Amino acid sequence: MFQVQDLMASEVFALRKTDNLVVAKSLMEMARIRHIPIIDEDESFIGIITHRDILAATVSRFADIDAETQEEIYTNVPIKEIMRTDVKTVTPDTDIKEAAQILLEHKYGCLPVLFDHKLVGIITEADFLKLTVKLIDALDVQE
Repeated sequence: MFQVQDLMASEVFALRKTDNLVVAKSLMEMARIRHIPIIDEDESFIGIITHRDILAATVSRFADIDAETQEEIYTNVPIKEIMRTDVKTVTPDTDIKEAAQILLEHKYGCLPVLFDHKLVGIITEADFLKLTVKLIDALDVQE
């Protein structure tokens, strides 16, 4: 049976809780990602920040605030102020079906993968879509 380690990305961008919203927003844009795990000084997982969290924390474009002022505001907001800490996680040997059920049940876009409280990877909805395409291709070949 497939396990999380068979699908997860093991090269993961992570930030610290003291980093600010500008750093998180820039990293998401540059790396084209929507989720950033947050780790402490010991590399232990402590939370996550998502694109949706940043959007919820940002000042509306309709507010009468110029881009420079918005940037200044975001620079002064540390990630710890908006990161989520009540996050479900999995281990590398978690069954892939169990991980998929957690994503569906909780409407998550990703699951951090931990081993001994340390971040070792991340599995996302996109990873499951890639698996689905491979399975469909395999079925097409069999027909």
